[in-house]
Amino acid sequence: MLRARIVGTGSSVPEKVLTNFDLEKMVDTSDEWITTRTGIKERRIAGDGEYTSTLATRAAARALEMSGVAADEIDLLIVATVTPDFPFPSTACIVQSNLGASRAAAFDVSAACSGFIYGLSLASNAIKTGAASKALIIGAEILTRILDWTDRNTCLLFGDGAGAAVLSSCTDEHGILSTHIHSDGSYWELLYQEGCGSRNPAVQETFDAKRHFLRMQGNEVFKLAVRAMEDAALEALGANGLSPADIDIFIPHQANRRIIDAIGKRLGLGSDKVFVNLDRYGNTSAASIPIALDEANRTGRMGDGDLVLFDAFGGGLTWGSALIRW
Repeated sequence: MLRARIVGTGSSVPEKVLTNFDLEKMVDTSDEWITTRTGIKERRIAGDGEYTSTLATRAAARALEMSGVAADEIDLLIVATVTPDFPFPSTACIVQSNLGASRAAAFDVSAACSGFIYGLSLASNAIKTGAASKALIIGAEILTRILDWTDRNTCLLFGDGAGAAVLSSCTDEHGILSTHIHSDGSYWELLYQEGCGSRNPAVQETFDAKRHFLRMQGNEVFKLAVRAMEDAALEALGANGLSPADIDIFIPHQANRRIIDAIGKRLGLGSDKVFVNLDRYGNTSAASIPIALDEANRTGRMGDGDLVLFDAFGGGLTWGSALIRW
């Protein structure tokens, strides 16, 4: 049985750091208020000349280097993002050109914070069916360019970054055991960016009304996120005849420490099994899980045969999980 196995990971974040103390000078907030409610201490901000494709290319290059796979061996290249360089062409095509991945079919996936799991699911299925043998999945965002820096309900939550994973076909017990993706469009107005599309085009009126900024109803998103992520985690485990006690490391979407703690408690996981880097990067949307994955991988948090669970929730609303035998 063909299965997709992660053979390399990489990540890239901008050098510029914006701390909670910096935000105290910009909006009515404090380090204590942000830390208590979110768990975030700082986030990274893209600089001049840095784009989503820039961060994506760096992360991908590092993943390819670790994997030993050459760029021109990649059959499928997917970038998960809601902050692409352009409406079109896809950021994936730009990354393809940057890397020299000339054989790959390249496209973007828009599933907000669940985007990396969506891309992973597509690539895993392509490999299982034999449509591809090697794939490159990237989650990349520059969210700070769609934030209203006068709105303390959103501007303190998000940061910029990219993470990537190289997948290769295998026939042993390792690899992606299953992926599970879901959505419910009836909740789209809880988290969205309404400007700069066909409904509200990029005209002066749209910008004057601040429609190009991210909008979120945080309390409602919180409640739905905890329930959906718990369900997705249990779905992945149940599909493989496993229980939460079998998990060696849990890598959830890094949105809010309270959400992460609530899900960990519901699954009965100790803090030693839950990977958290939210305090240093904030919510990087589709980049969140692959950045955490790369850090966990490079610091030796996962051993051969470990059971790894990804779990995410985002705008759409979308959510999903993936279970991996490392």
